[in-house]
Amino acid sequence: MIINSSYGLDPGQVKQFIVVPTLTAMGSQFASLSAINLCLGIAMAESRLRYKRQITNSGFGPARGLSQMEPATHDDCWTNWLNFPAQAQVAKVIRGLIGNLTPNADLMIANDSYAFALERIKIYRDKEPLPAWNDAAGMSRYHKRVYNTSSGAADADANVVHFKAAIAA
Repeated sequence: MIINSSYGLDPGQVKQFIVVPTLTAMGSQFASLSAINLCLGIAMAESRLRYKRQITNSGFGPARGLSQMEPATHDDCWTNWLNFPAQAQVAKVIRGLIGNLTPNADLMIANDSYAFALERIKIYRDKEPLPAWNDAAGMSRYHKRVYNTSSGAADADANVVHFKAAIAA
């Protein structure tokens, strides 16, 4: 077994045992190879597959889960997308990932599948097409634009390495 010490968890195992089954359960429109690689790459760039809660100079920040989603983003995914009748089927699948508990951002800390599902919803809601499954630079730019925002700390040039690793995993 090859272990990449840059990451807390093995990217190949996270991809095979968490990302692929989660996105597949959500439905075929969520589980393209581009989406799988992008979701894994975002988690690699955001937390190095190591941190379940954002680390700051003064303790913990607001972001949760391997994908480091903030509670306001989590809540927006439910309030403005998942709670609508057109999304009832995928919402049911995602609720099943949390044992039908009331959706809460803190659940992303302990439940990696839930965290990746919400990450995928955040990405899915963007109007632009996903980058090609093997376009690491495009995925890094997409991450910065859609998931991190222009004022966020992500560096699209520096993070290409994480998306290359996600594609290779």
